[in-house]
This record gives sequence, structure tokens and C-alpha cells, in this order.
Amino acid sequence: MRIAFGSDHAGYSLKESLLSQFEDLEVEDFGTYSEASCDYPDVAHKVSSAVVAGECDLGVLVCGTGVGMAIAANKIRGARAVACSDTYTARLSRDHNNANILCLGARVVGPGLAAEVLRAWLGTPFSDDSRHVRRLAKIADLEASEEGL
Repeated sequence: MRIAFGSDHAGYSLKESLLSQFEDLEVEDFGTYSEASCDYPDVAHKVSSAVVAGECDLGVLVCGTGVGMAIAANKIRGARAVACSDTYTARLSRDHNNANILCLGARVVGPGLAAEVLRAWLGTPFSDDSRHVRRLAKIADLEASEEGL
């Protein structure tokens, strides 16, 4: 499994911590590569585009709260980005929603909890229960409609 990682300046340190804790993952790092100020939508675009195009299987984005990254990532058709700060939400986002991008807030969770959340998220497959499949199809329909643009 290939994981796309990215962060803005606020999330850089947590991204680096996660990369060092998950060295066994096959990772593509889309930046940023320092704590110099940068714009999170640019990184979110790179990571979510790689995931949606199938270049990477899943994505992880880190900013101050995780919220800005989730908003930006979800602008890419086919991205299902979620901001999570606990393992329960992380597991259900995969199990029920087939989330393909996890967004974490470096000012919300510390390295230990972030690693637990990421581990729970990566370790949970999508439950292809018919009700979840049906709901994801409705989301895809919204994306394809004028209302969803």
C-alpha cells in the first residue's frame, strides 16, 4: 500500500514524526519540507490528486487543525477526506465512509495520539455493506451534479 503524505508549515513537525514512526509504509512525501510558511491548499491538492488518480492508495494530510486540509482536499472529485482526532472516528471513517484521506491537526493531537489514530485508520478496511455502498454512490452523484460543483 502506497500512502501520500503532506503537510503545511504548522503540520510539518507532526508529519515528520509520523513518517519516522511508520517507516515500514511505502510513502510519497508531497511536502512541505520545512517549517517555512506555505499554503495548505497547494499540498492538499497534490495529495488528494495522487490518491484519486490511483498513484497512491490513501493519503495523510497534516495542518494546524486538520480542518483546512480536509476542506481543500474534498474539493478534488473522488476525495473523501476526514479530519480525525480520535481512533473511533478514524475507524468509522474507513469502515462506513471509505475515507481515502486522513487529516490530522498538529495543534489538536500530539505525536502519540496521532500515531494511534493513523494506525487505527490504516488498519480498518471499508465495510462494503450495501447501505454504505449506497450512501457513497449518493455522494458520487452529488459530486457529478451541478449542485455538487
